[in-house]
Amino acid sequence: MNSPPIKKIVLWLIVIFLLYAIFTNPRDAADIVGTAWNIIAKAVRNIFEFFDALLRRT
Repeated sequence: MNSPPIKKIVLWLIVIFLLYAIFTNPRDAADIVGTAWNIIAKAVRNIFEFFDALLRRT
């Protein structure tokens, strides 16, 4: 028996939910994306600072 492609189903459900969130409340959706972007940018900056400090030690 072939099972349905779970990854595709989950991906489509996520896309549909995101579109629903954007169309029903675009301001909150933009705030969430902005917050997520800030978290990712800060994480990348901290990783670079860690390796920079590590390389300066040697």
